[in-house]
Amino acid sequence: MMKRALFALLMVLSPALLAHPHSFIDMKTELVVQGDTFTGLKMTWTMDEITSADLLYDAGDAKPGSVVWKKLAAGVMANVLGQHYFSEIWHNQQRVKFLNLPTEYNLSRNGHKAVLEFILPLAEPPKLSGQRFEILTFDPTYFVDMFYDNPGALTLPSALQTRCQFALNTPKPNDSLKQYALSLDKADAPAEEMDLGRQFAQTVVLTCQ
Repeated sequence: MMKRALFALLMVLSPALLAHPHSFIDMKTELVVQGDTFTGLKMTWTMDEITSADLLYDAGDAKPGSVVWKKLAAGVMANVLGQHYFSEIWHNQQRVKFLNLPTEYNLSRNGHKAVLEFILPLAEPPKLSGQRFEILTFDPTYFVDMFYDNPGALTLPSALQTRCQFALNTPKPNDSLKQYALSLDKADAPAEEMDLGRQFAQTVVLTCQ
């Protein structure tokens, strides 16, 4: 069975949740650059209230930036790193390699939700001029639905806004695939070869002149 994909330490979910996905992460992404070089992505993941509950309980009244929050952040980030940031970047039909550790990361509270922020660094940063990249972030098992609410969740540095653009493509899975996902219990994992999460994953396209 495929390793349960996201935040194993958090997954104490309601028994009423019987269909995949069981957890939701609202994402925002900002392009990180040095001049004309694509160096990474700054990601902000806001977890739903149920997924956040255990984290916020453990954090208690701890102040932002305290040892308590840093330990919680390290635990969550370790799970993310174990799944290669749940992300893929493609350039010229080749998968772009990431560094093994984020350049920075932070966990915080926003009301009743936990928010993870981190910078995903590229191992061999490519140039942007005249290039096209595809970016996907998803849980392969679709246990967690990781999504951008709208194209405004994707931002560019001001210096690149006249020559680069993001496009957000949201798939439309067929009814049989949706029904299959709905049929999965929390204890179930889809067949690995189905790559279920990819079939529901949004694709971010970055193009630069």
